[in-house]
Amino acid sequence: MQRLTVAGRLIITALVVAAFYFGFSKLGGQELLKKFKTTDSTQTASTTSSTLPAEEQSSSEASSNSNDEATSTAKASFDYTAPVPIAGKLKGVVELGASGFNSFIVRIDKDKNWKLEKAEFGNSLVTENMATDEDVRTGLKKYIGNMLDYGVGGKEIHFVVSSGALKAEITQRIIKALKSLNYYVNTVTPEQEGVLGLKVVQPKEFADNSFVVDIGSANTKISWHEGSAIRSLESYGAKYFQNSIDDEAVAKEISAKSKQIPSANRETCFIIGGVPFELAKDVRKGTERYTVLDAPSAYKLDNAKSKAGLNIYKAVAETTGCKKFVFDWDANFTIGFLLNLP
Repeated sequence: MQRLTVAGRLIITALVVAAFYFGFSKLGGQELLKKFKTTDSTQTASTTSSTLPAEEQSSSEASSNSNDEATSTAKASFDYTAPVPIAGKLKGVVELGASGFNSFIVRIDKDKNWKLEKAEFGNSLVTENMATDEDVRTGLKKYIGNMLDYGVGGKEIHFVVSSGALKAEITQRIIKALKSLNYYVNTVTPEQEGVLGLKVVQPKEFADNSFVVDIGSANTKISWHEGSAIRSLESYGAKYFQNSIDDEAVAKEISAKSKQIPSANRETCFIIGGVPFELAKDVRKGTERYTVLDAPSAYKLDNAKSKAGLNIYKAVAETTGCKKFVFDWDANFTIGFLLNLP
């Protein structure tokens, strides 16, 4: 080996290396290398994960779980299109309240299909500056005139006093003025309000698997179909806090009334009223007629009346287990009054 030249030694070394590589490949050396690299990569990833701070690992897992939970608790949808009246007649109805009027102009056909043409909610301007009986008459004439100008016949304008507004002084004065103008004023009980609310807001297809809640300022009405009859119950309204009534006491009574709803009717709740209107505004999509409310826990409210109404909504939701509360932007119990007319 010592007699070999440098060139000869290099040639022999090259031949040995080539022979070793050829033999290693034949014995599956490349596959062994691949396995080694894969094992090493897995171990590195495992080691990196295990050496993360505990709070970072927890945060990562929580984020994953949160996404899964958000997907599983996605808000229910409500795909329904109300039937449109064919031809039909324009009718107007005004709900009298202590703080103002809600007015509705509706087209109704012979089959009682209806469509809201115009609405004014919480119009307190009508009752402002009504210091005297003549002020009341003048204000009402102007109000009625606007409905006549829209195309509603004089005999097709109706006035309904909600059960919670009968004791208000201004309401009594308005009733007196309307009578002097030859308009009859209709009064309803809380039970009747519940029945009328159901007739206007609950589609016929949902009669056997849903119920209706109307959260008003003075009272809440809960109603549902029971066979061919309609059950209607009354409880506290959203202004109960003005009478220093405890939230827990209200929730307890609302819960007791809600327990009477048959389990078969708890799939969907159609909900209307002032506070549901406020809740629906935050989640309405475009100009949709029906808006599915978020769960009660999703709302953070500051207004005392809204918080009280939310307490009522929460009690109904927890007691019935209903997950789909559908607000109808066009419905009001007074439109149910129109549907009841011949």
